[in-house]
Amino acid sequence: MKTSQFLLGIFLCFSLVACQPQTSVSSPDGNISVECTIDSIGTPMYRVICNGKEVITPSSLGLQFAHTDLTSGFMIKSSKCNEYNDTWETTWGEDHYIVNHYNELLFTLQHTSGTEMGICFRIFNDGWAMRYVLPELADTVLVKECTSYRFAQPPTVWSIPWETEYYEALWQPQRISEIDTVCSPITLEWEDGLYAWMHEAALHDYPAQNYYYANGQLNTYLTPWQSGDAAYIQTPFATPWRMMVLTSKLSGLVESRMLLNLNEPCKIEDTSWIKPMKFIGIWWGMHLKTMTWHQGPLHGATTENMKRYIDFAADNGFGGVLAEGWNIGWEDWGKEDVVAQFSFTEPYSDYDIKYLTDYAHQRGVQIIFHHETQGNAASYQRQLDTAFAYMQQHGMHAVKTGYVAPTIQTIDGVQYNRSQSGVRHYRKVIETAAKYQVSIDNHEPVMPTGLQRTYPNLMTQEGIRGQEWNAWSVDGGSPAEHVTVLPFTRMLAGPADYTPGVFNFDNPVHPNTRVHATLANQLGLFVVLYSPLQMACDLPENYMLHPDEFEFIRRVPCDWEKSLLLDGKIGDYVVMARQERNTHNWYVGAVTDEQPRIVTIHWNEFLEEGDYQAIIYRDSANADWQSNPYATNIDTLLVNKKSQPLSIHMAAGGGFAIRVEE
Repeated sequence: MKTSQFLLGIFLCFSLVACQPQTSVSSPDGNISVECTIDSIGTPMYRVICNGKEVITPSSLGLQFAHTDLTSGFMIKSSKCNEYNDTWETTWGEDHYIVNHYNELLFTLQHTSGTEMGICFRIFNDGWAMRYVLPELADTVLVKECTSYRFAQPPTVWSIPWETEYYEALWQPQRISEIDTVCSPITLEWEDGLYAWMHEAALHDYPAQNYYYANGQLNTYLTPWQSGDAAYIQTPFATPWRMMVLTSKLSGLVESRMLLNLNEPCKIEDTSWIKPMKFIGIWWGMHLKTMTWHQGPLHGATTENMKRYIDFAADNGFGGVLAEGWNIGWEDWGKEDVVAQFSFTEPYSDYDIKYLTDYAHQRGVQIIFHHETQGNAASYQRQLDTAFAYMQQHGMHAVKTGYVAPTIQTIDGVQYNRSQSGVRHYRKVIETAAKYQVSIDNHEPVMPTGLQRTYPNLMTQEGIRGQEWNAWSVDGGSPAEHVTVLPFTRMLAGPADYTPGVFNFDNPVHPNTRVHATLANQLGLFVVLYSPLQMACDLPENYMLHPDEFEFIRRVPCDWEKSLLLDGKIGDYVVMARQERNTHNWYVGAVTDEQPRIVTIHWNEFLEEGDYQAIIYRDSANADWQSNPYATNIDTLLVNKKSQPLSIHMAAGGGFAIRVEE
């Protein structure tokens, strides 16, 4: 009898243990783990451990609605574990195939009000992510998201201020305790060699997140509506993923594809019309004041001028020509208290759209349209179907959209472009464009969050202090350091329309402003900064001044089989290698800051078996971005993976580019 009772007790103990919800989950390789608890007042808490070290100490989670406080008063109702492992093919990208392998833990929490809330964690070998899931909630007004991050050791944070218009700022490093409110994403460095990149994935129908530091922790600040509310939601609902790439190697940041893996698979059945390509345009002449957007003596988008650009594109292997200022409305730009009323189906009288589109098609080139709104998103949204149908009628499959205004006029009134209303508008544009087989190059956007996996017609975006600042910025242009920071910060969020390729460094309009780079640096950017719609920004006549160097731009692709960071340091230098998709050819690009330096290329880090010819475009010994930017040497070597490493000098503000062909 006693023995039976004893065995029954043991059985019940084991049964109770077995019924306890699982509260921790690790990455497939076991190097990263997340542990979750509910504290004494029912607040959801989590901590993160990487390689045996605590990175995030217990930090709180929750959502605060107008009438329902979902930050405490919880108990764990259940938990569910899942493992997922798959490899998927990209429509275009930095890698042809991407492995998506993670362990998932979904908590179902029961609130004292009776509300259920899920918290889902996904742990990858290169980081972790979480989001909130609300099956049902009557309270639709979200006031605040209370996701926090309390770090075990204080990192240095690379960020830009939240007030930055269009995200166009220089990224700066600060101790975490020194930051105020900053945009997402941010990049973190610790003294022990650990790196992290924090952002959000799959942002839709929700405001873009920002971060602020208070009370010893990093906190979430959602871009508000003008009403002050954060979001208006309808359940069932899931927030975007809050994600962190964690790695002990800088290459782990650049080569992570976790952001894409956190987005849904492609929803466009036929993607054959989505074509990565290099393009040129009349845009740079407008910044140099040799052309205008509006009709007049210097009008850029004329039939004659566009035909000249189409011929240059066709003769030099470019897939498209960007036409800015083709449509009526630009005559009102810049007038005080006037918002330009653009039509997206009415060209200026000196722009013969049928002739030009027919001629471009004959020459194997497509015209990339431009839809500037001056922030009047509501007017644009009303014209979307007719605008994209007009493009489809003329066989045009790519458009550059623009929202040049501190705030945008949405169908909900004047709002931040990063607010929930702005996010809804951008999503509407992408989905409508897909119906008419139109790809998007979005300027003045919300920061990309990997949505290009779901809608690969969202090909590139601005959201970056790009090359145009080097034409007119009163601070003299971006320092050479800028392009050595971007690959480890903004570029991790997705492709950027930075517009590299300046070949003439004289600026008669703003003599004190110029590109802080050498010619070899500008070539290297075509590999370092990724965009599947890649613009070579300078004028055709400037490219013809340096035809040998221009050959690299003619040859370099913008769709890749795989991409590797060979070397680099945030804010100092970058060396990238990318394999051309569906070939064995490789391209290497590098840029440095204001300091000259020597880097070494180890061929066995990326080359496969076989013999290759390497054409190297590098700074001459006397090159310098200020005094001698054009000095370039072009060398040819026969190499294989066993060849001796090659040391290459980069001048101040310099770089190099290598074409490695079988």
